[in-house]
Order: sequence, then C-alpha cells, then structure tokens
Amino acid sequence: MRRREFITLIGGTAACWSLGARAQQPSRMRRVGVLMPTTADDSLAQAWHGAFIQGLQQFGWEVGSNLQIDTRWGAGDTALYRKYAAEFVALAPDVVLATANSMVGDLQQMSRILPIVFVTTIDPVGSGLVASLARPSSNATGFIAFEFSLNAKVLELLKTVAPGVTRVAVIRDPSVSAGSAGFAAVQTQAASLGVELVPIGVRDADEIMNGITQFAHGPTDGLLVVGPPSSIAVPNRELVVRLAIEHRLPAAYATTAFVPFGALISYGSDQVIDYRRAAGYVDRILKGEKPADLPVQLPTKYNLVIYLKAAKAIGLTMPPSLLATADKVIE
Repeated sequence: MRRREFITLIGGTAACWSLGARAQQPSRMRRVGVLMPTTADDSLAQAWHGAFIQGLQQFGWEVGSNLQIDTRWGAGDTALYRKYAAEFVALAPDVVLATANSMVGDLQQMSRILPIVFVTTIDPVGSGLVASLARPSSNATGFIAFEFSLNAKVLELLKTVAPGVTRVAVIRDPSVSAGSAGFAAVQTQAASLGVELVPIGVRDADEIMNGITQFAHGPTDGLLVVGPPSSIAVPNRELVVRLAIEHRLPAAYATTAFVPFGALISYGSDQVIDYRRAAGYVDRILKGEKPADLPVQLPTKYNLVIYLKAAKAIGLTMPPSLLATADKVIE
C-alpha cells in the first residue's frame, strides 16, 4: 500500500471513529432544580444564583445548550417551600439545589431518591438530613453555612463595640428548630458577658417591627441576629437594619447577608462562594456520583465586616484593635 493511500485510510477511520464517538455522547438535556429562599428580585439571592450558574459554566454546563435550570423563589414562605418541593419531585430533575433545612426536609419527606445539594443549612446531622458529615448516606449532601457556636462569638463582638450594652434582643424564628438552637448557643455566653437576652420572634415583617420597637428603650439595649438567619429574617433584612439604626441599637449579625443594607457589624461565611462550590457537587452528581458518597463541607472562612457609617449614625466609635482585624471596613 502506498503511503498516500495509507494516510487516507487512517484519516477516514479516524473520522468514522470521531463521528461514532460523538453519536455515543449523551444527547439529552440535563435538568437541575433550584429552590431559593427569597423573592426573585432580591439582589443577594440573585448574586447567589448567578454564582451557581457561573460555577456550572466552569464545568462545561451551558444553560439552554446541555442544561436546563428550573428556579423557584420561596419568598420566605414555608408553604411555598412545600409546594415547590412537591413540584420538583414531580418534575424529577437530575438534581435539586436547595437552601435551608426546611426546604431539604420537605424534599426528603417526599422523596428519598431525588439527589439534593444543599447550601446555607445548619446542623444537617442533628436535623436528620444526613447520617454524618463524612458519609451522608442519604440523597442529600452539601455545604454548611454556619456553626451554632459562632453565635457566642457574634455576641462577644457586640460587647466589644458596645461594652455598655446589658440587654440584647435576639432575632430568631421560634418555629424552626435551628432558630431555637441558635438562641440556646448564645445563652451559654450571655451570663459571663453580663447580658440579658430577650428573644424576638420573626414569623413576619409586622412581628419584626413590633418586636424591635417594643424592645428598644435606652442606651444599654442592643440587637443580635443569630445564625442561621431565618427564612423570614433574610427577606426582611433591610427592615431589621433600618429599625436597629432608627432606634440607635448597636447590632451584630451572624451572617454577611445584612451587609448591603448597612449592618453595623457582621460575622459569617461568604455564601456567594458556597453557591459556587455547590456547582462542583452538582457537576459530580450529573456525571454519576451519589450524594451519599460526597462529604458535607464546612465554610472555608468567616468574614468580619464593619460598617462605619452605621456606627456614626448611632454614636459609636469602633475600637481600633477590632478595625485592624476586620476583613472589610466600609466607610
């Protein structure tokens, strides 16, 4: 066989192999459900959602090309969470990205087969979502946003910036077990700091407004939003921050979600990063891995953010030592 004929034969074989390989590639559109806790126009939730989509793109997934994203916005309404959980179980996507324990719990009550990746959850072992962090052994895995013990740290930060505070309103959702556990965690530190805690429920915006307004009486009062922030507090975070400033309450937040609205001092993980990390787990599940085999991961870093304009508005001077250790100081 002459050299030119040999090359032509090899080239034709390679072309046929290439066509055959392409034909064997999975052609169906993959489907991912996304259940978000806020309204669709919430700027922070949009950033979370965008980070997740960008993360998927880094793994070769393109919306409209090889991937379909079905997003539902829960608007802080637990009834909507259950409704959308049922919708996703009926749609049977390849995997669902869910936020908050209640959403994951609703999905698992309806299906122990549908793969779930969670973000911003708390204590998934204690909540029964997974068997252990190292080996979830269930249809869910993901990323923890917060550890209960950090609530004590946030209360310490509040006392650091406002040492005269002796009475602290604690924003929590009493209908959610994680909210009660977050309050219990901060109680362990309150006595040693000389602080009386006053829990305020947050079942709706009116309860938030009435609770803070009735609580605020004088210069020894403060405000604490414990972690995990409830599905009611997050959509109403602008209201919480505004009320704290109006009533001149030194306030500390166990999440950076309140920062865009002028939170005085916050300490928590960057959930934009967590959503981007979640895309990696979704990619692995789409490629055949099981949630049961993917370990639950803790935050890689907690950020301390201080907003000086809020301090000025309520007449506080930030300690230079605390400013020096902050990850971000907003003028």
